[in-house]
Amino acid sequence: MSRFALALLCAFTALPAAAAESAGGLNGAALSPLWVVPFAGILLSIALMPVTAPGFWHHHFGKTTAFWAFALLVPLTLNFGLGVTAREVAHTLLAEYLPFIILLFALFTVSGGLHVRGNLRGSAWQNTRLLALGTLLASVMGTTGASMLLIRPLVTANEARRHRVHAVVFFILIVGNVGGALSPLGDPPLFIGFMNGIDFFWTTRALALPTLFLVFVLLAMFYALDTILLRREAPSAPPPASKSPLSLEGLPNFLLLAAVIGVVLVSGLWNPGVSFAVAGATIDLQNALRSLLLVLLGCASLAITPAAVRIHNQFHWAPIVEVAKLFAAIFLTIFPVLAMLEAGRAGPLSGIFALVSDGTGARNNVMVFWLTGMLSAFLDNAPTYLVFFNLAGGDAAELMREHAQSLAALSMGAVYFGALTYIGNAPNFMIKAIAEDRGVVMPSFFAFFAYTAIVMLPLLAVVAAIWLH
Repeated sequence: MSRFALALLCAFTALPAAAAESAGGLNGAALSPLWVVPFAGILLSIALMPVTAPGFWHHHFGKTTAFWAFALLVPLTLNFGLGVTAREVAHTLLAEYLPFIILLFALFTVSGGLHVRGNLRGSAWQNTRLLALGTLLASVMGTTGASMLLIRPLVTANEARRHRVHAVVFFILIVGNVGGALSPLGDPPLFIGFMNGIDFFWTTRALALPTLFLVFVLLAMFYALDTILLRREAPSAPPPASKSPLSLEGLPNFLLLAAVIGVVLVSGLWNPGVSFAVAGATIDLQNALRSLLLVLLGCASLAITPAAVRIHNQFHWAPIVEVAKLFAAIFLTIFPVLAMLEAGRAGPLSGIFALVSDGTGARNNVMVFWLTGMLSAFLDNAPTYLVFFNLAGGDAAELMREHAQSLAALSMGAVYFGALTYIGNAPNFMIKAIAEDRGVVMPSFFAFFAYTAIVMLPLLAVVAAIWLH
């Protein structure tokens, strides 16, 4: 590893330092594609090491991700100086990573204080109803909120079953992604569109039919698959003679969960125009207050929830600690990639953007859909949406009126394709971590991508054929 690090360092330091700052950040138009290597390295580590070196990965995944972060930061410092690197790191950690992980902390903690009691058995019908409930909640409380609320009941209901992985995979597809397509509250890309002037209910009207199509087909596929797998299993223990009614422990956490949603929504609507600098990063007042309130709500949940409820829920911190470590490195290594994308047709990734328009300059909405989607799956759907939104002109009124189908293609691509990988959307990796913590052996990165691609890509092709032209 040390020899590779030295070779990588030499390759980067040989690059010209022409890609200095532009508008306070890296000039993506002048960056070399070699700056993608650390980000690709961490993705490959997440994908391959749990399979090829599971013992090493389990004990040293934090060190591995830190290696890739330093594989970017050291050459960056040598090429552009400590000041540029410090500002980029401060902006990434304070303005992007901390708000992300604090929101996950609040949702993880509050939902961990809610426990379903009673005879919740993992039948095909019961599991399908749970996924359908999550779909309804996802556009109201967000895919992350709905996922954190319902993943534990789903895993608990299927604890006695031999085949469980498919239930978690379909949960990620439906509850963690597609179900959030009907409102700006549902998924981060749509919330970004709302913040940039897209009407709140435009998403509901424009994406209702393709979303309902995907949800209906996915639920039907899951019910059929779950029924087949259940029939193949040995008969489980007979149901109890007297059924215990379902009940919820930790009900005050529902109020805290509503408060989390409210805080996130208000922070997006309220803009006092006040900001301050911290270590070179500009922090808006509303965002700082949001993070503070989310931390307080998480702490309030810890204070008011009886310890027995969290014990029943098998609650502990390992899943979110794993997510926090992995995404710290992902956020740090991804910013050169995003800078190159933001440079658009003037940057080293200009070939990507040439695909979304024909020779006359007219947009190819099908290509907008697929390109936004595939980049969302392997980068992150929120910044990918913003890049393509600005590439399309960034005028919300014009996009909703003259280019409504382009906006729909962009929105569907960012939301639907986020389901394809563990890092495509915020809740995916958290769902995986919680399921694994409860004993579910989840697929590796590439195995998960293969699984979801087989299920989703044909359906997405149908969506493009029917709703885009």
